Amino acid sequence: MRYARGVLALDQAVGQIQDPRLRPQIAIRRIILSTLVMFLTRLGSLNALEQSARAPFWHQWLGAGVPSPDTIARVACQIDPEGPREALATVYDRLKRGKALDKLFGKVVVAALDGHESHATYKRCCDGCLSRQVQTKRGVQTQYYHQYVTLQLIADSPIRLLLDAEPLRPGEGEVAAAKRLLDRVLQRFPRAFDVVLGDSLYADGSFFQFVRQRGKHVLTVLKQENRHLYQDAAGLWEHEQPQVYAKSNGERRCWDFSGFTTWPQTEEPVRVIRCVDTTRRRQQLDKEVVEDQVEWVWVTTLPEQFLPTHSAVRLGQERWSVENQGFNELVTRWYADHVYRHEATAMLVFWLLTMLAHALFMAFYYRNLKPEVRRRLNTLEVVRQIVADLYSNPSSRCRCRSP
Repeated sequence: MRYARGVLALDQAVGQIQDPRLRPQIAIRRIILSTLVMFLTRLGSLNALEQSARAPFWHQWLGAGVPSPDTIARVACQIDPEGPREALATVYDRLKRGKALDKLFGKVVVAALDGHESHATYKRCCDGCLSRQVQTKRGVQTQYYHQYVTLQLIADSPIRLLLDAEPLRPGEGEVAAAKRLLDRVLQRFPRAFDVVLGDSLYADGSFFQFVRQRGKHVLTVLKQENRHLYQDAAGLWEHEQPQVYAKSNGERRCWDFSGFTTWPQTEEPVRVIRCVDTTRRRQQLDKEVVEDQVEWVWVTTLPEQFLPTHSAVRLGQERWSVENQGFNELVTRWYADHVYRHEATAMLVFWLLTMLAHALFMAFYYRNLKPEVRRRLNTLEVVRQIVADLYSNPSSRCRCRSP
């Protein structure tokens, strides 16, 4: 937390979150900082946070005790989500000034878009819930759920910064929410990224045109559901020799063709890249060497002169980072899917605060700890030491920095 205050302007970031109450008895700062500590220590619930109230950390850090779960949940329902978004913007500005988000291949920073369903239930719903009919053992039932489109910045850095999120509204699809998210992010950060990266859901001519009109390039997965463009490209793969790249345990074959005008909604031709990775491995049982093949196909507006084939393939494979280092990390280890209060605004605020805590922790781990310390201590071990500090003297120096 001292690092976040001194380097990432934590106090300024928290100050961006306005108190919605007229006469608050507990300052909004205490509520936000308590929530961030809950995420950093991976406590997993507001009740678990309350059980740490006797820890000496709270009075030394906040100058008062930890707020009750009811107070935190009630205030979260009233907070304007723009406050946590501005807090994330403050952390982004500090990381950008600190050269922590350099461009991949020296050319591009990528904004990866993906949708995430936070939870599903048959028993509770709120004004922001989406609904669907699900066949169960008891017959067809209405299931209620919340889904968000999240934007993650991918740069030449181990820090994968989750920058913003947008909830899906009842009756709309993921692409509509993604467009609304992109408009807001580009208005606030017009130069934050150069390429929008997405899965096959975004392989649509109208979405490509939407992004190109805003001066950015697009790269998405292409599947056979996009029949015409896929078939046009497949007709060329059968008659052209691939580019072959050697790997330590196999090879990579790539086909790269430009100039496709299959989508009438797109005013410029698109480029289709196919990659087939062959990996050789020795089976443990009979020691026989077998080959595994994996195929990917992407469609993009990036010209080959700007980003060669091999670099474009590596860029396309970075899409998995929003799943592995984004959603999986937040859900499995940060309890982001826990419903702290089933109310649309509160759920979005808690999701954004999880993203803020994740950014603070990753910046501390990769930018503050020395490489030899990171080789000795992984992120889980550092979290255990943070939890130990919660119940000890927070003014003592963090043990993970000791030689």
